[in-house]
Amino acid sequence: MTLHRRALLGAALATPCLARAQGRFPERPITILVPFPAGGATDVQMRALAEAATRHFGQTVLTENRPGAGSTLGAAAVARARPDGYLLAQMTLPALRLPFMQRMAYDPRRDFTPVVHLTGYTFGVLVRAESPWRSWPELVADARARPGRHRWGNTGANGTPHLTMVELAEREKLEVEHVPFRGEADAVPSLLGGHIEAAAAGSGAAPLVLEGKLRYLNFWTPKRLAKFPDVPTLVDLGYQGMVVTSPYGLVAPAGLDPAILAALAEGFRRAVHDPVHLAALDRLDQTLEYLGPEEYARNMAETIDMEEARVKRLGLSTG
Repeated sequence: MTLHRRALLGAALATPCLARAQGRFPERPITILVPFPAGGATDVQMRALAEAATRHFGQTVLTENRPGAGSTLGAAAVARARPDGYLLAQMTLPALRLPFMQRMAYDPRRDFTPVVHLTGYTFGVLVRAESPWRSWPELVADARARPGRHRWGNTGANGTPHLTMVELAEREKLEVEHVPFRGEADAVPSLLGGHIEAAAAGSGAAPLVLEGKLRYLNFWTPKRLAKFPDVPTLVDLGYQGMVVTSPYGLVAPAGLDPAILAALAEGFRRAVHDPVHLAALDRLDQTLEYLGPEEYARNMAETIDMEEARVKRLGLSTG
């Protein structure tokens, strides 16, 4: 009887722990680290996703902005986090590229669990509406005539807009100053203030274009946007093969329990297709590029290989 009572007591004491371990996920808020400032295209899209995900998970999904360091701070934080599914990060293309350019606090192949692929950016080159450049060829011609006098902003050092603007300047044999910011929300005010002549940024600036404060000179999309049918793509301008969208998704720490990954995947599958999120993508002229965990893992592995090869090919490594 004594042994039986001890066994029952042990089982009773163990039951709450077992219940917690096997409890429904999520049991508390989930945080998504967004490695850009508030107010830009990424922030708009991620907040809409979090709003939709909150309904589908039955728990609050929060966004926390961690701008700087080439959009790698979110990835670095998640790489060090406990793999419990409550901390996720936006995985940007620069965050996959930079570990091959410099020493980083994470390994993109080893330190993450891909959860969901989301979308890609709609990038373009912007100038102030009152500027003298009505077209991309006019901006290029002026930059060629005044070497070293043009300052072209971008959303972060060694990010996709930065490297694309470097490539465009090299193709046109231009001498310009490339000015990195912490994101679109920092670059656009600097452009409006006249501190730079042009900026490469996402579609979060579109409302300012529609208000007549800024002007798009080109887009980097596969085809022209319905909202701005008169703005040419890079391909339209003769840059064959230059389609640049810098796709991204969400990742969790490595070692995530498969059951938690399945719960995250299902919640975000519903959230990305939610009307609130789709409406945000439509406002930003971004397309849904949904991939579940297995497909995203394959996609991410291929992207890492391509970025490593790109860094070697262009000699971008800083040691």
